[in-house]
Amino acid sequence: MIKLTINDIEVSVETPVTILEAARGVGIKIPTLCHFKGLEPYGGCRMCLVEIERLNRFQTSCTVHVTDGMVVRTETEAIRATRRAMLEFLLINHPLDCAVCDKAGECVLQELVVQYGAAQGRFAEGKRTHPENFNDPFIVRNMERCILCSRCVRMCEDVQGAYAIAITGRGSKSFVEPFSGGRYNCEYCGNCLTVCPVGAITSRAHRHSYRPWYVEAEIQTVCGFCGVGCNMVLQMRGGSIMRTMPDLKSALNRGLLCVRGRFGYDYVDSDERLNTPLIRKNGQLMPVTWDEAISYVAQRFKDIKKDHGGKAIAAIASPRCTNEDNYMLQKFMRFILGTNNIDSTARFYYSPMQAYLEGMLGVGVTANLLHGIERSNGVLVIGGDPTAVNPIMGVQVRLAWRHGAKVVVVGSPGGLKMFIDYEVVPALYAEEVVLCAIVGKIAKRKGLRGESYIIEDKIKALKLPSAKDLETAGVSEDIIERVADDLCAMKTPVIIVGQDICQGERVSKKVFLVGAIAYLLNGRIFLMSDRPNYQGVVDMGCVPDMLPGGRPVELGAIERKIKDTIGGAIPEERGLNAFEIIQHGQSGTLKALYIMGENPVLNFPDRKKTQEAIKNIDFVVVQDIFMTETASMADVVLPSAAWSEKDGTYTNLERRIQRVRKGKTVSAGKPDWRIIADVARALGMKENYMDVRALWAEITQVSPLHFGLTYEELSAGQTIWPYNGKSLRTGEADFDVEGIDDLPIPDHCQGQLHLLLERHLYHSGTITTRSKAILGIYPEPYVLISHKQAQLYTKSGSRPLSDGDKVTVYTTEGEVETIVKIDKGVPDCVVLMSNTFKTGRGR
Repeated sequence: MIKLTINDIEVSVETPVTILEAARGVGIKIPTLCHFKGLEPYGGCRMCLVEIERLNRFQTSCTVHVTDGMVVRTETEAIRATRRAMLEFLLINHPLDCAVCDKAGECVLQELVVQYGAAQGRFAEGKRTHPENFNDPFIVRNMERCILCSRCVRMCEDVQGAYAIAITGRGSKSFVEPFSGGRYNCEYCGNCLTVCPVGAITSRAHRHSYRPWYVEAEIQTVCGFCGVGCNMVLQMRGGSIMRTMPDLKSALNRGLLCVRGRFGYDYVDSDERLNTPLIRKNGQLMPVTWDEAISYVAQRFKDIKKDHGGKAIAAIASPRCTNEDNYMLQKFMRFILGTNNIDSTARFYYSPMQAYLEGMLGVGVTANLLHGIERSNGVLVIGGDPTAVNPIMGVQVRLAWRHGAKVVVVGSPGGLKMFIDYEVVPALYAEEVVLCAIVGKIAKRKGLRGESYIIEDKIKALKLPSAKDLETAGVSEDIIERVADDLCAMKTPVIIVGQDICQGERVSKKVFLVGAIAYLLNGRIFLMSDRPNYQGVVDMGCVPDMLPGGRPVELGAIERKIKDTIGGAIPEERGLNAFEIIQHGQSGTLKALYIMGENPVLNFPDRKKTQEAIKNIDFVVVQDIFMTETASMADVVLPSAAWSEKDGTYTNLERRIQRVRKGKTVSAGKPDWRIIADVARALGMKENYMDVRALWAEITQVSPLHFGLTYEELSAGQTIWPYNGKSLRTGEADFDVEGIDDLPIPDHCQGQLHLLLERHLYHSGTITTRSKAILGIYPEPYVLISHKQAQLYTKSGSRPLSDGDKVTVYTTEGEVETIVKIDKGVPDCVVLMSNTFKTGRGR
């Protein structure tokens, strides 16, 4: 314990911290301009100077650490005079335009001048002359206001890892600008906006329309774009979002946001929002009242159940909806309609991969804290780009690399290009070969752990690739040897797995190989998640074989508990999964489909089959906020509330349960759970939930995983698996490995181009295509091709393709016209296309 005195107050700290941190810990304010929590101490502004007994000069409190017995004074007259002088220096070049500056009211420089008094202005020097720069779609730069605190540069370099800006020039001629001198051309995370203490870097999204005193309410909530679940603050006025800000106190995202979370929220105010229920009459979707819509939906489901039974009905849940929404949907399907036919897009990657890895390595193997990535000494990335799918996870990988960790990637994640020690880029569909080689090399070096005979027997049964096999797969044996050496040297390895690993054939073999690497290295696994609530969809029982809390539908004691709590019987047969729902829709055995917050026509693997199935189903209900491709085919369309218009919870990729709070008070739609509850009550459900708290209380009674959790506990944001309840599953399970003893070497590229989907940083499904801000930077889809392919295809028969040329992409599913971009990271036989825009689907 270190004891010191600050302003005659005795202070005790357990670990060495700076004087500034110790003072703030007991509520003593020391002014700063260059200091910001999360950035390395800089000591440049000199505003934090303090007096330390027995030292004959002032010291910067942000850089000096406390010592036992230290006596510090922070507000003597001499210190105040010094700070006033520092402000005087800053104001020599600073313009006096506070009245029109967007930072007015929250400008740190302005506040300090008010606190310490205006300087007399003893020095005369010309003001800085730099015209405002409007080259960027999101950011305005006014270098006349810059005080050169370097916060933005340190944030961009040391934390975000984008290296987009730097201080150039000398002395009073110094200023901050991108290396190109024009646009930032960066990731547009906007974290420089958070740290800028003055009006040098401001947002174009609300230029001259925002002042802090306009804010009527600040709502703490969770971002609704990806599975990280960043904590944020919605600043509200007139029932609408004025601005989103990171929660600076959050232990999860530590005051960081990505481009989507900071700028993409304006889709909730889109003119394209649905505002009234619609029923198809004479082939046209016609507006009706809520009462008519609810009554009609209830009657149709009642008739279909009577005529065909519950097995003829199915539902698609949504990883964009809250836990409460998804719980209500599965309850409606199981207890009211009598079917386990419920699934979601989690089926195509997240839920089967997690279930497989848990069966292989144990329950909760993917429930790891994101900040463990930064503290690890080695990271292996497979099957995607975390900087695009989960940007804050990508920041953690970059920070780990900066702290000395080795970063190895299998694939070509563009956002990690500067932070990679080894990049293994296999030929198309050859990941299995590379992963198999890595497992073999690690097993040879480290040996088997002797903890699971099931896993180790399967590792021993693997057919390992030869050097020639690796060469055919596009990788040298030497690089595999070096990768294996580095992986074996990792003491705290992290393995990050993305959705791309599920492309192609023999997926179970590739997932087994990922699990084998984790087993041999004793590594922690993270699953990338491009939706905010994949985990919640699974935990709430929106799968055909599991009830809420991960219990199998083969009832037993859980049946009696649920019956006592809710009443009604649970169907015992496993239901249809997402693939089977489409198959049964095509065959005509499925008669009704309830779709909540999902767009299967675009988001299911086979667009043509999905369209055929939906057309063939007698009755289709869609709840959504926009008229999607799927909604336009439905018999009933019900407008739902958007992410910022309802309360509830999300479960992020760490399995952390967090509160989603309503900010936007005006909405034409209703919360998804409320719509389903209204239909269920029309069909005889007794419960009348007043709010989501009542729903959550029921969840904690029927789900053993969530037993005893209260909304008050959830509000702290520290509710991390395994919570207060029981494990989801217990015991080691056997698992299938397709092709364990053979190793086909793919050779798919002879004279063919293969269309793959790109997951882009700036977009999240089609929701962000309704965001004017996001469209300002990424307005239309494009295809990425290699330089070699650009030379093979010519424009107008005269010159090779170049960036910006319009091309038409033909597949067996159709064609689309778009623009082309040349990227040297794209394999010669691959065409990459965005999976966001309606016209850019590569199915």
